[in-house]
Amino acid sequence: MPISVNLNVLLAERDMKLNDLADAVGITVQNLSNLKTGKAKAIRFSTLEAICKHLNCQPGDLLKHDASDDKKSAEQNG
Repeated sequence: MPISVNLNVLLAERDMKLNDLADAVGITVQNLSNLKTGKAKAIRFSTLEAICKHLNCQPGDLLKHDASDDKKSAEQNG
């Protein structure tokens, strides 16, 4: 998938555990774990806002687009 989630990087930089973030923003640990591992297919803006607010970051710090994955996908399907 060309969108990756850098949640584990942000948590490590802040010396924070997933459980602590889940409690702080009111999201289940399972949902955050799915987001962290790339299993989530979508994220609500309200969830994104809550995570960014608590981690004091921007959405672009959390989400990354990798254009090389787009090329690979196009080559495989083309």
